[in-house]
Amino acid sequence: MRRWYFTSESVTEGHPDKVADAISDSVLDAALTSSPGARVACETFVTTRLAVVGGEITAGSPIDVDGIVRDTVARIGYDGFDPDFSADSLEVQNRVHEQSADIAAGVDRDLGAGDQGLMFGFAVDETEELMPLPIQLAHRMAERLSEVRRTGKLDYLRPDGKTQVMVRYEGTRPVAVEKVLISAHHAPDKEQAEMAEEVFETVVAAVVPEEMLTPELEFIFNPSGRFVIGGPVADTGLTGRKIIVDTYGGYARHGGGAFSGKDATKVDRSAAYAARWAAKNLVAAGVASKIEIQLAYAIGRAEPFSIHVETFGTEMVAPETIDGVVNEVFDFRPASVIEQLDLTRPVFAPTAAYGHFGRSGFSWEQLDRVEAIRAAAGL
Repeated sequence: MRRWYFTSESVTEGHPDKVADAISDSVLDAALTSSPGARVACETFVTTRLAVVGGEITAGSPIDVDGIVRDTVARIGYDGFDPDFSADSLEVQNRVHEQSADIAAGVDRDLGAGDQGLMFGFAVDETEELMPLPIQLAHRMAERLSEVRRTGKLDYLRPDGKTQVMVRYEGTRPVAVEKVLISAHHAPDKEQAEMAEEVFETVVAAVVPEEMLTPELEFIFNPSGRFVIGGPVADTGLTGRKIIVDTYGGYARHGGGAFSGKDATKVDRSAAYAARWAAKNLVAAGVASKIEIQLAYAIGRAEPFSIHVETFGTEMVAPETIDGVVNEVFDFRPASVIEQLDLTRPVFAPTAAYGHFGRSGFSWEQLDRVEAIRAAAGL
């Protein structure tokens, strides 16, 4: 069998781009709390001592953008250890205005797509969550890195951080984790070697399945040396700049549209969720072990421009049958997706870090169409 390798990365909630995503999604949730029919396309820029929030919002009542920014920054952990980016002292600029009347008219007429574009959803049976193993491990390590910081287990850690995982495959199956890279934002009074040992034990060894942990695993910690200056002070952050982290870690295709800060009439978000929901249910139903679904839309139109299903030769029934099952079981019109996945609720802030997919608690991760798929496919 062919031996090959695949690497994916994740970042923590304190990474500057994820700070921006969290602010945008928190603004979205506030708008949906005010009005379930709110229209939001919100983007955030963060840098030293500054956060700028811009975009289009039409909601039932005014949104306290300043308060949301400060609460979000404090919740992430920028609470005063660095005066150059702190919740209580940063400048907040609000550049939000109402949604374009032309866009609103096209969307409202038949709840058509909020823009043209193409989106992908993916599932594969190599993890319990039906996600690719490299991105699933990278996310869980990033999440664990934040957890040991928050609990005080590793109290010298600070909010920014990155993980990267290289998995060895033989044939179609992952068999070992061969390399792990972690860059961890930290206080200045800690030795790198001691941090590396503690982070490996509390993060890497706690996340990687025992059977995937080999003696040959190479662990790289803070390869550039000290990582004392981090977050938006070290690098600017922008909403939507981590779209590969947000999805499948490069293992599957991406249509290019960001998710955070967008309400569900924006198919960049809702259709990507719907495509993941469909792909996951199809793999769970056993019609194939790996499935990618592409959806495409035209602005203002409800029916998808096109639907494409790819099974990479792993199908258990004829591809034409799978196409028919998808059309029979799933309705990808935006209004239907919003209703079926309950996307008018303020549930989006938790998606801003550690991946939009492969985590419990989100409606698009539910396996509620498996029996219908099996019946339609004759399984």
